Amino acid sequence: MALVASLGFEAGGAANAATPAKQLFGAKASGSQQAPASYGSYAKGCVAGAVQLPETGPTWQAMRLSRNRNWGHPETVDFIRKLSRFAAKQPGWDGLYIGDISQPRGGPMISGHRSHQVGLDIDIWMRPADRLNYSRAQREKISSISMRRSKGAYVNSAWSRAHHEILKAAAKDKRVARIFVFPGAKVQMCKDAKGDRRWLRKIRPWWGHHYHFHVRLACPRGARGCTDQDPPPRGDGCDAAQQWVNDILSPPPPKPVDPNAPARKPRREYSLSDLPKQCAAVLQSN
Repeated sequence: MALVASLGFEAGGAANAATPAKQLFGAKASGSQQAPASYGSYAKGCVAGAVQLPETGPTWQAMRLSRNRNWGHPETVDFIRKLSRFAAKQPGWDGLYIGDISQPRGGPMISGHRSHQVGLDIDIWMRPADRLNYSRAQREKISSISMRRSKGAYVNSAWSRAHHEILKAAAKDKRVARIFVFPGAKVQMCKDAKGDRRWLRKIRPWWGHHYHFHVRLACPRGARGCTDQDPPPRGDGCDAAQQWVNDILSPPPPKPVDPNAPARKPRREYSLSDLPKQCAAVLQSN
């Protein structure tokens, strides 16, 4: 209770206690002075001791810097460095453009993602990074490019073998739990994969994800208080991805609407008390 009071909840009563957690975490401009640790789950947690991905590196640029979402667990930043070096070896690529990772202390965001809360999620642009000298202002205006056609059933002409190889390299990193891409990309990768196909299991189809792919790292080894997502289903997942594509091309009939069904309740905003107890200390830390 003393810790919660120190964060401003005691004097304000119930109104302050119900302050959305996204406002508290969104107000923090820097990481906490704590040992690195991810607490909670990807869509309900926070991150202590996050480090900031430098705005520009030898093989990457962080984009949309005004959002201040280029913070993550040290393992996440190390992963980006490693994958961007691999990307820089692909034809037409000098590295990677990195989108959102997490806020300085993770937690719910003011806008956008439900996940990206524990410093272990990374959005990586599909746009080939063909130059790494964009100014801060230019990075607010430049956009990624879409890889899909037919509403995501297929890749378009912008898709290249380099995309396949970069996604494959990411999936083969033991720290990666799963990678989200649009269904047509997964199906194309299934068609093009040769030899050992075990890495395809981590490539998961999901809506959107045609301007960027989303890498999710597993909880770091030995982490306490970090909740992993259940592992992907066994197998390479190619049949499931093909079914996604089939449903895009021939949508199933809509389910009948029950006029007596209760109205769906709007999603409740998380307050600090909804998050793991360690998150209060993450907010309080210098």
